[in-house]
Amino acid sequence: MRRRLFLFLLTSPLLFAQKRPFDVNALMELKRIGDPQISPDGKSVAFTVQTVDVAANKKPQQIWIAPLAGGSLRQVTHDGDANQRPRWSPDSKRIAYVSDRAGSSQIWLMDPDGGNAKQATNLSTEADGVLFSPDGKNLLFTSAVYPDCGADDTCNKKNLDAEKAGKVKAREYTELLYRHWTSWQSKRRSHLLVVPVAGGAAKDLTPGTRDVPSFSLGGSDDYDISPDGQEVCYSMNADPVPAISTNSDLFVVSIKGGEARKITSTPGADSSPRYSPDGKSVAWRAQFRAGYESDRWRLMVLQRATGGVANLTENLDRWVTGFAWNPDSSSLFFTTEDRGRQAIQLIPAAGGAVRIAASCDCQLDDMQLTRDGKTMVYTQQTGASPVELYRAASTGGVPAALTRLNDQVLNAHQLTPLEEFWVDTPDGSRVQSFVVKPPAFDAGRKYPVIMLIHGGPQGAWGYSWTYRWNAQVFAAAGYVVVEPNPRGSTGYGQKFVDEINGDWGGRPYNDIMAVTDYVAASLPYADPDRMGAAGGSYGGYMVDWILGHTQRFKALISHAGVYDLPSELGATEELWFPLWEMGGTPWDKPEEYRKWSPSTYVKDFHTPTLVINGELDFRVPYTQGLQLFTALQMQKVPSKLLIYPDEGHWVGKPQNSLLWYKTFIDWFDSRVKK
Repeated sequence: MRRRLFLFLLTSPLLFAQKRPFDVNALMELKRIGDPQISPDGKSVAFTVQTVDVAANKKPQQIWIAPLAGGSLRQVTHDGDANQRPRWSPDSKRIAYVSDRAGSSQIWLMDPDGGNAKQATNLSTEADGVLFSPDGKNLLFTSAVYPDCGADDTCNKKNLDAEKAGKVKAREYTELLYRHWTSWQSKRRSHLLVVPVAGGAAKDLTPGTRDVPSFSLGGSDDYDISPDGQEVCYSMNADPVPAISTNSDLFVVSIKGGEARKITSTPGADSSPRYSPDGKSVAWRAQFRAGYESDRWRLMVLQRATGGVANLTENLDRWVTGFAWNPDSSSLFFTTEDRGRQAIQLIPAAGGAVRIAASCDCQLDDMQLTRDGKTMVYTQQTGASPVELYRAASTGGVPAALTRLNDQVLNAHQLTPLEEFWVDTPDGSRVQSFVVKPPAFDAGRKYPVIMLIHGGPQGAWGYSWTYRWNAQVFAAAGYVVVEPNPRGSTGYGQKFVDEINGDWGGRPYNDIMAVTDYVAASLPYADPDRMGAAGGSYGGYMVDWILGHTQRFKALISHAGVYDLPSELGATEELWFPLWEMGGTPWDKPEEYRKWSPSTYVKDFHTPTLVINGELDFRVPYTQGLQLFTALQMQKVPSKLLIYPDEGHWVGKPQNSLLWYKTFIDWFDSRVKK
């Protein structure tokens, strides 16, 4: 017995050492799971799996099926590279989905085993966002059509052909919003169309010059069909200038078409409508402050018969990030972010006490319930493991994994769990941060440190997985990775979120520096003389701000960072954001813009800086990075510029991502680690 124990003690470190560091190549091996959908009969769950084909420089996505009771998984689509949005027919015998298997994005139908696939649409303007109507008779979907054509595909095709044949490619605009994220506004608009499952002509339910659904602040489907299949509810921003307004409202229209009716009146965003299973109510998420995209999201319920509205979560000082009806319509399950975690909670539809349905040191999302309400399916992720599917009793209990598609990769590599600590700031606030240690961590060593600054700025680090800015990859390169959540971060109450407004380089900067001081003085394994900082979007802004306000860091990385606030407003697209954050325009508030613009402090730039931008980024146009790089070069600060002509605000293409991680780590290795 003693000999066996002795041999185990000798060999177990060797077994651990055989695990490889979790580098970017391991990141590319993972399967990316999403969009779980329980079949109405409660037997199966359809979901999507995206893989990475580095050689082909693409990320193909297929649909899989998992038995709800557990068992073997099976891939049910194989043709095409984009198969998504599986949606079950009410009798569970067919699945509608979106696929490019025939060369363009169209709606398809198939049996649950993938057989008997049939194309349901063949539109020149393509199709997306499919929903099966609860009565099984219709398919609701989106298509970017010419407003004058609507669902008339002959008309749409004629216009498309004319555009393609035209020799002049100039764009003309007479109003805002003329571009968004990575796309210029075309002459087409996204509309909701409906087509019979049995076949027939499509009908345009939302004619006009507005995009329906409007680009969503809510992050989820912005339309739904009533349980009787007769009515559609959708979100649309009808304000005169969408570029300066967050005021999307909910509208309802007959599935046969006709005049739409507005059913909400809040001055902020109304998003994600969901009919109750009994058809008596509509629930949605709402923001109350006009023009503020980071106002608190509440969970609202409207009684269709009386028009009465209840605000279910007014006393809950956290954002409602998603929700689902209990099948008996008596209550709603919803998710909230709190201190880096996201739990599933339950609240009565009439209002009342909230209870936790599922929680852990993780983030839970995408919950679905079986028709009997007894079983819940959801996604789960942590800082050391990507999304997998789980099932649990809706009343609580131990969850069971439905998928383990990434176990092989994860088990072959060393990953380290997130740890957390809190720091008191100079003004009496407390800031939570997370730390990821290098694999095979040795408490007796001193490690170089990377401070990661999140974007948003109303965002947060937490117990979640990411394929961009992955802390495990940076830690595997030999760094202690620290993720602070300064003022403006979500999950700590709305006051904490609001305290960044009009103070971009004030309290958030002080918070980050307080965390930096704590790391340098109180983490014995962190080397205070080898520290770097990096961030994207607002995080990039903060890096640019740090450049002019401290020399604490040996090197910096600014990705898509706002460098010059006045010129940023003139080139970005969602103008409500700077108007709220800075309290107006540069010509109305010149002192505010000058005060908080990193470009004001260019003569104090000294720290070596890597600048990264995408030419297709319309949120923070790449000229912000060009201005920063020019200033660094003119100030003779060691600097490097990495520009992607085929990327936007985020770097998504596999080979571009590989270069991003390599350049990122090489920059810090040469400036911080040595």
